Amino acid sequence: MSVVTRSGTGPVDAPVVPPKVLRQRRMRPGLLGLAVLLIALGGLGAAFAVTSVRATGTYLAVARAVEVGREVGADDLVTVQVAGGQGLSPVAADRIGEVVGKRAAVSLTPGTLLTMAQLTDDPLLGSGQQQIALGLPPSEVPARKLSPGDEVLLVTTPDRNSDSKGPGTRFEATVIDTATPETGSVVVYLALANRDVPAVVVLAAQKRIALVLTRAA
Repeated sequence: MSVVTRSGTGPVDAPVVPPKVLRQRRMRPGLLGLAVLLIALGGLGAAFAVTSVRATGTYLAVARAVEVGREVGADDLVTVQVAGGQGLSPVAADRIGEVVGKRAAVSLTPGTLLTMAQLTDDPLLGSGQQQIALGLPPSEVPARKLSPGDEVLLVTTPDRNSDSKGPGTRFEATVIDTATPETGSVVVYLALANRDVPAVVVLAAQKRIALVLTRAA
């Protein structure tokens, strides 16, 4: 029995509770190893994230709209700095010489990064084709604006000096370019199969050609 003193009074007998002894928990070796591994992976992940954010590169971006089939010029592009870029495949700024002169395989939108998949070297004038030009009044052009790569049909119209009313002959063609001279007419440059060129030239001279848009590029 222990004796406890209290201020102002004599000694008082009271039981003293012995201190509790906490048992030390033993950590399993497997859990300890897992904890160390998680800490290490967390550190690596943080380092990778910081590196990704801080790493920058200079790439080519689209400065102004380029239609499908148009050649890309230096004025159509601008250089930008992009941080990170994982998962992207933009064209590095020092490769501009490889880009200028190629044609747009898709419409290029200003403010977007340029990729090589958006460009092509394939010519619009293919093997076995020749280029012709048709001058048409604006009212006979099948779209407000034709773009390179648009597919069209040239359909013959009836001969006023003939009683024939059969269906017109059709010629498939691809738009290469268009122009609007000061005369007010629209000149459409077309890629046409070699075999169709003589007939179309004669029909165009007779103003017996109608242009139909079948598929926009």
